[in-house]
Amino acid sequence: MEVLSPKYHLFSPDSYGAGKSADWTSDRVIALKDEVEFIEPVLAAAGDRFSLVGHSYGAAVALIAALAHPGRVRAMALYEPTLFSLIDAQSPPPNAADGIRQAVHAAGMSLDQHKPNDAAKHFIDYWMGPSSWDNTPEARKPPIASSVINVRRWAHALLTDAAPLEAFGTLQIPVLYMLGKNSPPSAQEVARLLTGVLPLVEVVAFDGLGHMGPITHPQQVNEVIARFIASKVRT
Repeated sequence: MEVLSPKYHLFSPDSYGAGKSADWTSDRVIALKDEVEFIEPVLAAAGDRFSLVGHSYGAAVALIAALAHPGRVRAMALYEPTLFSLIDAQSPPPNAADGIRQAVHAAGMSLDQHKPNDAAKHFIDYWMGPSSWDNTPEARKPPIASSVINVRRWAHALLTDAAPLEAFGTLQIPVLYMLGKNSPPSAQEVARLLTGVLPLVEVVAFDGLGHMGPITHPQQVNEVIARFIASKVRT
């Protein structure tokens, strides 16, 4: 936001239960379309035309939002949208999504035992590699551990989304699809599937980066995003 704010009017919506937003209170399981409905007031405030920038779960929500508003989205900059349902739709387990399924299961078991730090360790180490949680600065651990309580909710939404792969082939929207070459198989396989059907896609694969590249190497990723947005959106 700091990089883009001098030229663009920015909105930063939270998903359910994130930041200062309300938690999911329904007695039914959440879907990505629910997250899109939750941010509809923000999309309305953004006007008739807007661009979407998202990472991981947020990037998956952005794709579903684009399906709901294809004529309003000017461009999308996405870093590894985690639409794992696309993997299962192509081939049932065992498949490339098994690793994230196992990490979510282990994290959920830790949460059941009231061990949020252990849950965070399972989740972070899956995405960033062994010992990543142990090497995380102590000051950064509490907010991460508190957010991981939503891990089962995230996983259900991402693993059960109903949008077929072919639907994304209808999006006549310029897409910057970013991924880290060190990311786990689940992210790599989603990238292979989506970049194969998105009609106006530009792929950037970062050497030495993983799934958390926007956090570990923000300047490198932000420069690519800013350049893409500038090329697609008139200020």
